[in-house]
Amino acid sequence: MIKKAEFVISNTNPEKCPKPDRAEIAFIGRSNVGKSSLINMLTGVKELAKTSQKPGKTQLINHFMIDNRWYMVDLPGYGFAKVSKDTREKWESMISTYLTKRSNLCGVFILIDSRLEPQKIDLEFLTWCGVEGVPAALIFTKADKQSKTQTDKNVKAFLSKTEEIFEEAPDYFVTSAEKGAGKDEVISFIDELVQEYEAEHLNG
Repeated sequence: MIKKAEFVISNTNPEKCPKPDRAEIAFIGRSNVGKSSLINMLTGVKELAKTSQKPGKTQLINHFMIDNRWYMVDLPGYGFAKVSKDTREKWESMISTYLTKRSNLCGVFILIDSRLEPQKIDLEFLTWCGVEGVPAALIFTKADKQSKTQTDKNVKAFLSKTEEIFEEAPDYFVTSAEKGAGKDEVISFIDELVQEYEAEHLNG
């Protein structure tokens, strides 16, 4: 369980992120996938990540300190709504630099809207992570917005697409920010990642 979460810094330059001296877990997804709501649900802090109905709200790398122990990072979405090509390229370069160069990054959660059939842009981003060796897991969001049968069907369809790419599907979680579903499972998965990082880097 997360007891304390506080905002640390926002920036557009991965080199200006906080010193990489503790475990870091990042969250990314397509615009309007429910990322801010999920972060607020996981931390139990309502306004931590500002939710907005307007897609593309997060345009910065946002660091939050969790329990004075590890960083949670809210990354700009991909597949932005209405931005110029130049802005999009800058964002893509910022995100790819962060994901491939950040030495203390031990996991990236890619958020997928469970209401949709598999989207090409999500599969492409996941494939890119695989090629670059970025440790990714999936979080299916908004599971309360349709029947469990429909959610299961969409999740299964997406996972079978990932199996075509990777042979086996990545770790995944099904969540609802409104109902709190999936919270304990995601947090215990993060705990394992943080413990592994600490065992490797902080004990000698």
